[in-house]
Amino acid sequence: MTVKTLATIGLALMAVTTLASCGNTIRGMGQDTANAVNATEDAGRRVARAAN
Repeated sequence: MTVKTLATIGLALMAVTTLASCGNTIRGMGQDTANAVNATEDAGRRVARAAN
């Protein structure tokens, strides 16, 4: 294999790894957002119950 071929394969692997990492980060952010929404809704329900 030539240096150019090895460099191309290395860059392709780095790109795939980077994109996979981004996917995991975005998925985690979605889960965090969902948890924040659920916590806010629960807090609102508790405040409404306390007001009654």
